[in-house]
Amino acid sequence: MPDARNSILTKLRAGRDAHPLTPPVSDFAPIDAKRWALEERLPRIRRLMEAVHTEFLDAAEADWPAVLREFLAREGVGSLLYAPETEAGMRLVEGWGTSPLPPREREGTHGASRGEGEGQSGHGSLDPCTTPHPSQASLGPLPSPGAGEGAPPTLIPYDRPIEDLKAQLFGSIEAGLTTTRGAIAETGSLILWPTAEEPRTLSLVPHIHVALLRADALYDTFLQAMRAQGWAQAMPTNVLLVSGPSKTADIEQTLAYGVHGPKRLVVLLVRP
Repeated sequence: MPDARNSILTKLRAGRDAHPLTPPVSDFAPIDAKRWALEERLPRIRRLMEAVHTEFLDAAEADWPAVLREFLAREGVGSLLYAPETEAGMRLVEGWGTSPLPPREREGTHGASRGEGEGQSGHGSLDPCTTPHPSQASLGPLPSPGAGEGAPPTLIPYDRPIEDLKAQLFGSIEAGLTTTRGAIAETGSLILWPTAEEPRTLSLVPHIHVALLRADALYDTFLQAMRAQGWAQAMPTNVLLVSGPSKTADIEQTLAYGVHGPKRLVVLLVRP
């Protein structure tokens, strides 16, 4: 059998070498032509993502940890998993204990929460797209708005092997915070770049995924993002493009959220 295999491969290689093929030049002109004005990128990204039940919060660079803390407290979220060795993780801890924002500033800082954005339904809606599917029962209910308001969530660092954190991760941790490499206007997608310091578990397991998006890291297309960030030089084992919370449909076409990942995606938009 090995001799027959080698004989076949030898003939195939000989034919390949005798008639080499020149691959056609890639034509990226149709993709390069997709451009949006700088002021149009963010509204487009937000509109596309809110249409699939993504939620947005607005914050300034100086106060995003406090904005996030108050939002999670209002939503009744008791725990937040974060990457302590990243710059964002250090900034989170540094700003977590700051005094609450004044009411007027708080109203102006927070963007649309669930139900306020285009294409979204409120928490009390009977929209079948937001009604929990029976298969979600084992995952537990989402925190209800206002529950536990005023009590900031407990910060839990992802500083242990997953074997040591597994019981807590799958049993009691409610939210996870990750950074992003930006967002894409063409598709309304976040770019997640998992690393050893910020593993993809942070965005896949907790019921609520909070993604930190810098307002100055917006791209027209996926190709533009790859070129601008030099992806050809080095990449992680996987890159994630995320547009909304996890969703799936059964044979009866009943759409359910959170069966294979987060039930909620909250984009924390940080403006310079």
